[in-house]
Amino acid sequence: MPKALLALGFLLVWGGAAVQRGCQDVNRAFTHLSYWNYRDMRHSINIAPQKIYLQAPDSLSVPTVGREMWDVNQDAAERQRLDKSFVNPQASDDSSIARGARKYMRTCVPCHGIDMKGDGPVAAKFIPPPDLHGALTRSRSDGYIYSYLRHGGAVMPNYGAMITEHEAFDLINYIRHQQQVNPR
Repeated sequence: MPKALLALGFLLVWGGAAVQRGCQDVNRAFTHLSYWNYRDMRHSINIAPQKIYLQAPDSLSVPTVGREMWDVNQDAAERQRLDKSFVNPQASDDSSIARGARKYMRTCVPCHGIDMKGDGPVAAKFIPPPDLHGALTRSRSDGYIYSYLRHGGAVMPNYGAMITEHEAFDLINYIRHQQQVNPR
């Protein structure tokens, strides 16, 4: 008798005669898996990184790695070399300034703030960054700013992976434009 009840229950569930709506999909859930060809260990799922969607970092994130790869002595020597010999190859035109503004809003605002005062939302948790309209930043050469953008500094983390050379040129043009437009 128990075998007959078990067989009857099996037929009701698998045969599609169940009254509940949830049981109608039992057969499809177990036999028509969308990943049927990856169910065993021989055919595991292999995700190709170039075919998946990578989300952008959080707007309040600050890079904390990568500084170890850049030697401090090499950093100082590179900064001195760029301070004396760097010439921004990107002309300071409207399109460069607009590209620099977009990159500034995406990358620099968390620390330096929208008005470049060094009052961004992350700045309260760290040593405050300098005012980009201040006299100290105005007196720095474009090469010095470029080296800070690409290699980081005493307080600023290394943004070399997030800011390409051309984006750094555009950022320098944007910062210099804002310094001319908004004197403090």
